[in-house]
Amino acid sequence: MAAKKYVCKVCGYVHEGNEAPSVCPVCKVGASEFEAVKEAKKGLDTNSDVYAIIYSAVVVVIVAFLLAGVSSLLKPRQDDNIRLDKKKQILASLNIKNVPDAAAEYDSVIKSDPVINASGEVVKDNGGFEVANDDVEDSNLPLYIAEVDGEKKYIIPMTGNGLWGGIWGYLALNDDCNTVYGVYFSHAGETPGLGAEIASDKFQSRFPGKEVIKDGEVALSVVKKVQNDAVEVNAVSGATITCNGVDVMLKSKIAPYKAYLMSNANVESK
Repeated sequence: MAAKKYVCKVCGYVHEGNEAPSVCPVCKVGASEFEAVKEAKKGLDTNSDVYAIIYSAVVVVIVAFLLAGVSSLLKPRQDDNIRLDKKKQILASLNIKNVPDAAAEYDSVIKSDPVINASGEVVKDNGGFEVANDDVEDSNLPLYIAEVDGEKKYIIPMTGNGLWGGIWGYLALNDDCNTVYGVYFSHAGETPGLGAEIASDKFQSRFPGKEVIKDGEVALSVVKKVQNDAVEVNAVSGATITCNGVDVMLKSKIAPYKAYLMSNANVESK
């Protein structure tokens, strides 16, 4: 057993042994004037601030690596879910909802997904699905061509802004490329019972049969009071800003497709 150290509080003499000396050999004081010297701990003091900082940093790094690993493992599944949800939305614009296997139904109904430009030219025969809706521009316009009950349908993706955030949807046209077959709208966070109603069947059922292009311009509109039933849709009561957003979205997102619709489907100005 290692000897302990005792220091004289009077003169500073250091004694090594199992106990303090009865008398200090230097200043002659008694054992009561000696106190044990605490040995410095070897290694890192677990009670120190330095230890706490190092420990916290190590834990953070380990957790970060674990989260990164989990995220990497889950990303393929997350991407698949995003793709499936997109397919469900496209099918919804064709009035195809709640099918057992949406992916298989999509593959059966959607015959091609060309990419076109604002001049009406086909840039790619397929690949439109891979174009994110937020990346759509005049030179990179995805289009979905479907076949429902033996009839061709054309689906246009759309994005816009509502009252509290983003809104988006898909517009399905009949084979004349000028009358609405169906629509699908959704939103990031519109007011329940008001702006959120753009996602309801009640609102979306107002679109089928409406004309899209009239006099060479996009005429499909969402208005408070319908005056031209051929091209206008009643807005949701109390949701003016959100419905204005839908109206702007329709006009701005259909316009780049106008040349293709008019030339390839023989939609003529009236």
